Amino acid sequence: MVVVSKPTGLLSVPGRGPDKQDCVWHRVQQKHPTARIVHRLDQATSGLMVLALTADSHRALSIQFQERIPKKRYQAIIAGEPVQNEGTVELPLRCDWERRPKQMVDMIEGKAALTLWRCIERCGDRSRVLLFPHTGRSHQLRVHMLALGHPILGDEFYAPDEIVMLSPRLLLHAEHLALNHPASGNWLEFDSDCPF
Repeated sequence: MVVVSKPTGLLSVPGRGPDKQDCVWHRVQQKHPTARIVHRLDQATSGLMVLALTADSHRALSIQFQERIPKKRYQAIIAGEPVQNEGTVELPLRCDWERRPKQMVDMIEGKAALTLWRCIERCGDRSRVLLFPHTGRSHQLRVHMLALGHPILGDEFYAPDEIVMLSPRLLLHAEHLALNHPASGNWLEFDSDCPF
């Protein structure tokens, strides 16, 4: 396996068209041709990703993610100040088909999504939070923070224009990843300093 810290603006996997081929997967394959994607981060999100280097490790890591064994922690800066210091957001999500790739809360057809959060710094018009996703739905943290009434700064998909303009990038970073080594089973922990 290989663990990398993805910069903001880089795709996890290639998109459609020749202009969307630069991605984490292709970059890792330049050094490790057998690398396979296990999970993804949004293009705008920075931080830790793990890739498998063999079919066996890909299977073992994929099972861990399906069983929600890995522990993930993100850091974000959100608009405003939450009333509480910590909490839980448990709102089901599904694709907003008419505005793809956006996601939306849907209490009937959405898939279960759970995020724990904790405020670690308050700065008047913004707050720094730690986010602990229990599930790994697409755009989960972004939509859950929006649902709380505190969109993430720089979020071009979900935040109103005045919140987008407060940062040149999405202020969301995957700073901690812990999981079992796919061969030895040893518990491993990785950290990537928050760049904002």
